Amino acid sequence: MRIARVYRNNLLAGTLIQHNPKSYEFRYDDAWLANDTLPAISLTIPKSQKVYKAGHLFPFFFNMLSEGANRKLQCRQLRIDENDYFGLLLATASIDTIGAITIQSVMNNKK
Repeated sequence: MRIARVYRNNLLAGTLIQHNPKSYEFRYDDAWLANDTLPAISLTIPKSQKVYKAGHLFPFFFNMLSEGANRKLQCRQLRIDENDYFGLLLATASIDTIGAITIQSVMNNKK
């Protein structure tokens, strides 16, 4: 299991979890939900108490990744499998992203 915190403009918006390569979930932070002035992070992930679940990395987060030759170069330099989209997201989306969303890895010792 790998866990990441999702920030919008440096404010914690929610938590993204990869349970295994075919099980992902996203949930908004309670403080984010309680503040009516804060928007959803994506039109495809509306603000809700609901836990969003998917069998693949949510398209919103997948679209934060590089494509083509840039992705191959990143994977080679970072020594990340080209099919490990969550790992690549953790490695590349913590700073300098296009847009307001950043991703920070949460170290987890549970297996």
